[in-house]
This record gives sequence, structure tokens and C-alpha cells, in this order.
Amino acid sequence: MADSIKINKLEIENVKRIKAVKIEPTKNGLTIVGGNNNQGKTSVLDSIAWALGGDRYKPSNATRDGSTIPPNLHIVMSNGLVVERKGKNSSLKVTDPNGNKGGQQLLNDFVEQLALDLPKFMESSGKEKAQTLLKIIGVGDQLTALEQQEKELYNERLYVGRTADQKVKFAKEQPYYPDAPKDLVSPSDLIKQQQEILARNGKNEEYRRNAVNMKAEYDSLNMEIENLRKMLQEKMDRHEALSEALEAANKTVSELHDESTAELEASIANIEEINRKVRANLDKDKAEEDARAYQDQYNELTKKIEGVRDQKTELLNAADLPLPELSVKEGELIYKGQQWDNMSGSDRLKVSTAIVRKLNPKCGFVLLDKLEQMDLVTLNEFGQWLEQEGLQAIATRVSTGDECSIIIEDGYVVKDLEAGKAEAPAAPTWKAGVF
Repeated sequence: MADSIKINKLEIENVKRIKAVKIEPTKNGLTIVGGNNNQGKTSVLDSIAWALGGDRYKPSNATRDGSTIPPNLHIVMSNGLVVERKGKNSSLKVTDPNGNKGGQQLLNDFVEQLALDLPKFMESSGKEKAQTLLKIIGVGDQLTALEQQEKELYNERLYVGRTADQKVKFAKEQPYYPDAPKDLVSPSDLIKQQQEILARNGKNEEYRRNAVNMKAEYDSLNMEIENLRKMLQEKMDRHEALSEALEAANKTVSELHDESTAELEASIANIEEINRKVRANLDKDKAEEDARAYQDQYNELTKKIEGVRDQKTELLNAADLPLPELSVKEGELIYKGQQWDNMSGSDRLKVSTAIVRKLNPKCGFVLLDKLEQMDLVTLNEFGQWLEQEGLQAIATRVSTGDECSIIIEDGYVVKDLEAGKAEAPAAPTWKAGVF
């Protein structure tokens, strides 16, 4: 970043383990302060943090053990500011290129606190990292609302899906009787039908009795005709009428047909079994209908969840993220599809450094401690990325190898591999407060 501010030069004297150190970090890329344990590497980073970050970063025992001379810090920034801490109280003095004096407020404008303490960010929880990212890209509240909506829809869909599965299973377990009627059979309806048939059959029986009576009367009249020839004329009229009536009655009787109640009697006898089958069919139909309804509801919720996820993706894609492929998913930081614990060491450094830079774009540097945990390939990848991004990193590493920019021993710079020079630690040429 063209206008970001970096460290051009730093001179440190009598801070913690440091006796006298002078470093000119590379403008872009990785400057590694190497050396064995307890030689003053971390003291370099602590000194920078104290000088630029204020008294909150002051070491509890700032003055080097055995020294009667107070700490002396001198840092030149790329914007021309000169930062000094010296004297009995290690008072801060900030001087701009025009010679004007200032204090901590002038530094706070471009110094990002996490740049002085990157492990604080790297050791924070996944959700805290994600919140930091969302804060700087300005979509935290919107994304939180969408994630809450997605969570609620997901839980609702989970319940609906389980219920649908239960309904399908229940429907499959229900027996089905294709020969059963659709509706439950009522005993009173069957009995009523039986009574109607019996009533009609009773009428038929009455017709039969009438026919028999007519026949008896006809026979009686024939006998009377024989016995009462004198009354023949009178009876002939009656005889003729009865003859016609008898003919009609016989014709009616021959056409009569009694209806059977056997089917209704069987239905009445089996009504409980029939209704059991009907109820079973109704239960199965209801279960299948419920299963279809829950499946439709499940599919609808799935569409809503996908819609919310699309909104989240659009929101993050439109945001000004510090790195391509950096995102937030379910409250966790994601880079190249991986959560923090699955990222490589190089990717973790990239993500942390990029986010810290995004917090304050004016801050063009970052301090890193204990890079001995990384292999040379990872260090090289990270250094190349820093150069591409125009960032400056000052780091420590327990090593005296060629990957180190300088090597510190017993509080002195004994080897500057970039400058190709070595200094003898046994005979320092510095004077108190003078470099």
C-alpha cells in the first residue's frame, strides 16, 4: 500500500536483554532477527512495541540487568517521524520532518495495536477472528442476522424432515384393504334397509293371503251354485266379478319376487371387521398425505435456506475483504475453504497480517515472534507474499541460519547477513545514548 507507514531504522540500547542493536529492516518483505535463546531477539520486538504503542507495552523490567544507563530507543519511520524514548523516565518524544514535537496521539493515527501484538489475534478464538474481520469490512450485523435466519430455518427443516420420515414409515406400516368401502359403515343404516325390505315382503304376504281367501270364496260359491241353483242368476254376476278379480290376483301373485336380506345380514354381522378395514385405509391415506405435506414443507425450507446462503455469499462477495478467498462461515474464519485449525502456517500468517493491515491501512508493518515453528519453505512463501503486498514484517526466530537477516548474541548484532558484515560482541564501540 503506497501510503502505509513502515520502520526505516531502529536503534535500541539497554532494553531487557539488549545492550546495543541497530537494525534497518527491509522495506517490503520479512526481516528475521535470529539467534539462540535468551540473546535478545524478543527484546527487539518488545522495544518496538513500547516505542510505538505506548506505556501499555512497557516491559515490567525495561532496563537491562546490570546496566546503570536507562533504556534508549530511537526509531525512524518512513513518513519522516522520529520516535524516541530516553532518559530516567523513558519519556516519549515524537518529532515530525518539520521539527515539530508530538506525543502518542500522533503515533496512534497509524500504529495498529495488533500489528505490535499479532499473537493476540492469532491466539484468539475462531469466532473472535471472524468478528474482527466482519467489523473491518462492515457487514457483521447483516451476516449475523442472515446466519441466525439460516440456523432457525435449518432447525425447522430438520424437525420437518424427521417428522416426514416418521410419517412415511408409519404409512408403510399400515395395512390396506382395497375391497373395503371408502366410508365407515353405519349399523343403523343397514338395519333400516333391512326393515324396508321386510315391510315390502309383508305386503307381498298380504297379497298371497288375499289370493288364498279369494280362492276359498270362489270354491264356496261354486258349491252354492250347485246347491242353490235357484239363486244362480244372482250369484252369476258375483261369480263373474270374482272370476275377473281372481284372474288379476293370480297374475299379480305370479309376478311377485321376494328380496333377499342375506347380504345386509352378512354386512350387519361383519360391520366391525368392515369398519376396521375402513379405518385402517383412512389412517394410511392420512399418513401418506401428512408425509407428502411435510416433504413439501421440507423442500420449501431447503429453498429458503439456500436463498439465505446465497444472500450471505453475495454479501461477502461484495465486501472489501483483505484477501481473496477469505470469508466467514457460521461464525468462523475461512480461507481457501479451510478453518483456522486446518490452515497452513503460511496461510495463518497471511490471514492475520492482512486483517491487521485492513484494521489500519496506514500501518505498513507487523511484528512476529517465534517463527522457529515454521520451516524454511513456509518462511519463504510468507516472505514472498509480504513483498507482493508491500508489507514489512520484523520477526524473531531461534536460528543462526542464512534465513536470518541479522543475528543477535548477548544483546548485540553480531552478524548482518543482508549487509554482509559482522560485529564483535566483546568490544562494543557505543556510548550511552549515542549510536
